[in-house]
Amino acid sequence: MGRMLKRLAMLALALWLAACGKQDEAYEPAFSSQAGEGARKEYVVGIHPLHNPKRLVEVYGPVVDHLNASIPQAHFRLEASRNYEEFDKKLLGGYFDFAMPNPYQTLRSLEHGYRVFGKMGDDELFRGIILVRRDSGIREVADLKGKKVSYPALTALAATMMPQYYLHTHGLDVNRDIENLYVGSQESSILNVLRGHVAAGATWPVPWITFQQEHPELAAQLEVKWQTETLPNNGWVVRKDVPPELAVAVGDALVGLADTEAGRDILKRLGITRFEAANDDIYAQVRRYLDRFSEAVRHIEY
Repeated sequence: MGRMLKRLAMLALALWLAACGKQDEAYEPAFSSQAGEGARKEYVVGIHPLHNPKRLVEVYGPVVDHLNASIPQAHFRLEASRNYEEFDKKLLGGYFDFAMPNPYQTLRSLEHGYRVFGKMGDDELFRGIILVRRDSGIREVADLKGKKVSYPALTALAATMMPQYYLHTHGLDVNRDIENLYVGSQESSILNVLRGHVAAGATWPVPWITFQQEHPELAAQLEVKWQTETLPNNGWVVRKDVPPELAVAVGDALVGLADTEAGRDILKRLGITRFEAANDDIYAQVRRYLDRFSEAVRHIEY
């Protein structure tokens, strides 16, 4: 009886060892796709407040989705800002890895650790426009004296500085002759004119075209009374500590949007036909313009 128990014990031990051996042979580490995605470095993409945050995410979300599809070794996250002040704080603090500032903000970013690697195309669109109600009775720039004019923000170049410079060069002292209201967004500036809260409102062509497409009956109550000269369009900048090869890949992906039907659909929603490669030198023209503005209208830092 004792021998039988001993043999049974030895047999059980052998079976257990064999089973362990099979488990060892079969074992392979498994990694979920989520874990793999988490291992990719995240890069924050900031777009200056061309639109209110909700609209900005709707329009530029597909651009960031395109970057994620085109550059699988990295993960890009779009971050909208509530207003220009918030965006400027993030940009000049080096928070964004990649950003698309307006040309004024682009120049400022060069002193805070960024460099230009691309830009929006269609420079003919980068101009200020001044809207009035068709029934306003405003015919000349002088008719704005004593009245209110709306703009998105102090640091908006096309939609604020360029219209103010236009009014200045056409005989209006924008610091004394009118009341300047900075209302937070392009859409808000347009709506302030529509609702009669201001005599005129400044914006730039892209949000105005969008407003006309989405609200044709309301847009028909307004007209573009004046428009400014043009400057190079919004820049794309990258923080200098981001790997250069990644910046090249992002630039190629942005430029490549124009090469496919799906990409052209994305660009159409942005109100442009293409992105372009660029460098710091392209914005020298903007610096010269800002020199004139700062001397003639109001002092700005850049």
